[in-house]
Amino acid sequence: MCSATRYPEAIPLRTITAKTVVKALVKFFSTFGLPKVIQTDQGSNFMSKLFSNVLKTLCISHQVSSPYHPESQGALERWHQTLKAMLRKYCMDTSTDLDEGVPFVLFAIRETIQESLGFSTADLVFGHTPRGPLKVLKEHILSPTPSSAPKNVLEYVSKMRERLHAACALAQKSLSSSQKRMKLHYDKKAVGRSFAPGDQVLVLLPIPGSSLSARFSGPYLVEKKLNDTNYVIKTPDRRRSSRVCHVNMLKTYYVRESPDSSSSKPVQPAVSSVAAVVLKPGWDLDEDKEDGLELRHTLQQGERLCNSEMLKKLPSQMEHLDNDQTKDLILLINSFLSVFQDIPSRTSILEHDVDVGKAVPIRQHPYRVNAKRREVMKSEVAYLLQNDMAKPSNSSWSSPCILVPKPDGTSRLCTD
Repeated sequence: MCSATRYPEAIPLRTITAKTVVKALVKFFSTFGLPKVIQTDQGSNFMSKLFSNVLKTLCISHQVSSPYHPESQGALERWHQTLKAMLRKYCMDTSTDLDEGVPFVLFAIRETIQESLGFSTADLVFGHTPRGPLKVLKEHILSPTPSSAPKNVLEYVSKMRERLHAACALAQKSLSSSQKRMKLHYDKKAVGRSFAPGDQVLVLLPIPGSSLSARFSGPYLVEKKLNDTNYVIKTPDRRRSSRVCHVNMLKTYYVRESPDSSSSKPVQPAVSSVAAVVLKPGWDLDEDKEDGLELRHTLQQGERLCNSEMLKKLPSQMEHLDNDQTKDLILLINSFLSVFQDIPSRTSILEHDVDVGKAVPIRQHPYRVNAKRREVMKSEVAYLLQNDMAKPSNSSWSSPCILVPKPDGTSRLCTD
């Protein structure tokens, strides 16, 4: 597609190897001439040595778009969508092969007025509207007897040049107005971002083994800033040690600071032995005491709360206390038995309402997990629903869930 006039061309090919693509381009150049610049994506056929040598021989500059950023060729990608839709409609209506309908579809596209330019692409390239079926019908109705008056060749060429200059000027004005309008709509939700060399970022990269899926990986370092939108990112763990990425593929990486354990001492709850903790099965309670110190058994988080079992054997857990302390503590615990249930309860004293305002909803798809993890997730969700700790929702906001392994070998259901 010509970026100035939006004139499209489509050539059916059996294969898209570099040799086949070069032959098709040379055939196109022989009709319309050699361009100064040609822009492609980073496909292997366009990045091959053969393709590069041919363009170098023809004195054509080769520009490539940013990987995984089709917006850099937005007009071409949008035309691909239009072409596919028209070919699908043509094949379904006529029951013919796709390659037979390409010339007819291209004819219809070229004589149609382009919205952003205000002219048809054929008008801007050839200087006149192509004589299509509708024009033939119009001539037949309005001019039944064709005019045979002779025309001056020089006068015809002069008028055609005047029409081309006038059409190009109007097309540029219409295109500028259309681009400003599209930019205004895009900038309503766009946020300017900038990175400096040495910054840590997350990069949207394809998942190995799945070329159609991508996720943010990293963190990686910004090596160099090429311009306002493109950056060179170091990717040492990938096949390419560095790559050019568009700013829309980058996210700032925030380092999570670990709390200083020396500055603040963690406060232990007064009745931690009665909360959601259980002794790990299989521990020997009669293990030897070292250095004359009596070591308390380390308590570990269980899969479910077992407070009812712990309450039955409270005295055995308080052997390190004297009788008065044991009685006072048991009396205190029995006074607040509703706090020590096997199912966590909820409070209505404090509520937190998250107001998202006019923010655009973010809906993320769930992560792929194996069958075993899927069953664990289903059981965790069923437990939350059964005990009124969660409820079904049809909200437009959604985040995927993950399973975080716990020290006792079980998994904790979390939201990413």
